[in-house]
Amino acid sequence: MNRIISIENLHKSYGQIKAVNGLSLSVKSGELFGLVGPDGAGKTTTIRILCGLLEFESGQVELFNKKMTNAGRKEIQKSIGYLSQRFSLYGDLSIDENIEFFAEIHNVRDFKSRRDELLRFTRLINFRDRLADKLSGGMKQKLALACSLIHKPKILFLDEPTTGVDPVSRRDFWKILSSLLKEGITIVMTTPYLDEAERCNTVAMMNRGGIIAIDKPEKIKKSIGKEVVEIVCEDVKKANNIIRLKTEFDSQMFGDRLDIVVDSFEKDLTVIEKLLNENGIRIAAKRSLMPSLENVFIYKIKEAG
Repeated sequence: MNRIISIENLHKSYGQIKAVNGLSLSVKSGELFGLVGPDGAGKTTTIRILCGLLEFESGQVELFNKKMTNAGRKEIQKSIGYLSQRFSLYGDLSIDENIEFFAEIHNVRDFKSRRDELLRFTRLINFRDRLADKLSGGMKQKLALACSLIHKPKILFLDEPTTGVDPVSRRDFWKILSSLLKEGITIVMTTPYLDEAERCNTVAMMNRGGIIAIDKPEKIKKSIGKEVVEIVCEDVKKANNIIRLKTEFDSQMFGDRLDIVVDSFEKDLTVIEKLLNENGIRIAAKRSLMPSLENVFIYKIKEAG
């Protein structure tokens, strides 16, 4: 696949805060690329720079082999779509009217057949006369997506598209994205949800304006050379506190389960079992897992201090 986006040594600050700090990455045509990280990591700033909505201080940004300069910005923007974090459509306009408005902004003349196609695609066709203010959170996101696709962009930028969306709508949204990828559209998305990042072809983990890991999800998970001991026990909270206080292992609670990042399942499980037994906690079940992206992210943050 050809490279469609390239960023080299990008810097952007807000006063004393370095939002993007020496960022370098590239995105291949037709892939789903995920920028993941906590709030304040620099994800939204990066997306807005790529959309030509923010000036940057230094570095180089290229899309479609065109540099993001004052001269190249308008040409680049003709071929990209952008769905922002906040619902920014017009609440007093209907679904049809919102899409028509965006078609006019992008100088799409004969838009009605494309609009109908997008409404069927997003399953909004039966609600086309409903005002945007009367839509659910999931339906608003689908409408915003339809508006961003009306001009048939080659790259679609999505800034935390499923934040605050119910699980059913979130699943529907991912089905739509899967269909868009089959059409050859390149998708660059930000998300705070590391389980969503598992679906991406390439993931860039961001923290404090820089990248701490970038690769395919499976390779990132293998990169730290660790295993996860998953245990089920009676008092998970107590077990978690003991592991954190009396060992160097990183542990996380998931309902009635505890995930502990270790060097060796066989060797370190013996230490964990002995410690919990000494504190009156019985292990009901145990197994070895590959680290999740969340495990990797936390490990790398701690490793970096």
